[in-house]
Amino acid sequence: MSHRRAGWPSVTAVVATRDRPEQLRRAVEHILAQRYRGEIECVVVFDQSRPRAPVAPLGERRSLRAVTNDRTPGLAGARNTGAAAAAGELVAFCDDDDEWLPDKLQRQVEALKRIPSAEVAATGIEVHYGKRVVPRVSSAPQVWLDDLLRSRHADIHPSTILVRRAAFLDGIGPVDEAIPGSYGEDYEWVLRAARRGPVVTVQEPLVRVYWHQSSFFEGQWETNASALQYLLDKYPEFARHPAGLARICGQIAFARAASGRKAEARKWARRTLRLNRRERRAYLALAITSGLVSPKAVLAVAHRFGKGV
Repeated sequence: MSHRRAGWPSVTAVVATRDRPEQLRRAVEHILAQRYRGEIECVVVFDQSRPRAPVAPLGERRSLRAVTNDRTPGLAGARNTGAAAAAGELVAFCDDDDEWLPDKLQRQVEALKRIPSAEVAATGIEVHYGKRVVPRVSSAPQVWLDDLLRSRHADIHPSTILVRRAAFLDGIGPVDEAIPGSYGEDYEWVLRAARRGPVVTVQEPLVRVYWHQSSFFEGQWETNASALQYLLDKYPEFARHPAGLARICGQIAFARAASGRKAEARKWARRTLRLNRRERRAYLALAITSGLVSPKAVLAVAHRFGKGV
């Protein structure tokens, strides 16, 4: 795979997958159909499942191969396996149940070319949940560390990430495989990237993100809470943004409540409200511990508006 064609760097798209063949086929087809002028290699990483590359049309300067996750089982290890195997100068990620719109890569590479010092680019998303479609786009062309500490910036979704391969391997570093269950590994990685410089954003929804009941993290509350506590330990910078810290604490409170750990949920809810009395996740956690509402019902309402908890 040559690395440049008329000034356009080659791109390796990494798709981590496990037991979702139909969604995977759709994701790969949209990657290979990009209207990008350079070369695109798609590397499908099979995690805890037999490698079998989907059948997809290969146009000019397009290639497809399958590898097996030989690192820690889960998303983090699978993404790192794909990035290590990549031949492209740039590495992009796509979840196996998402879709890139045709101009996604072209617009991102153009954004990186305008700011040669930038290492990472993202785009906006369309959240699809049932029949609802909710666009989410960054409000600024560059997102900095303090922005990410204040807000999750859900528009910077893992399926939108494009990064210089050298920065991923030796600068920012690979995805953290020690995070419990790989939950929130994308947010942790973006925080780490933003410690080095801003994330450039294309302010258009160029990725379709599908939320559905088969999402791997849906309902894994114990894992979610442990991963969020891991994040707080790793990023003491949250302390300088009380509202951002309250957001994470509120998520932990909700997860503890959803898993039936009422005492811990109430403890985290109290901590959340001391930081920010307006943090709704604390009140939701308390409502769950009181039996007033179910976690499933809360998630269903949030997802209808393109939001998580």
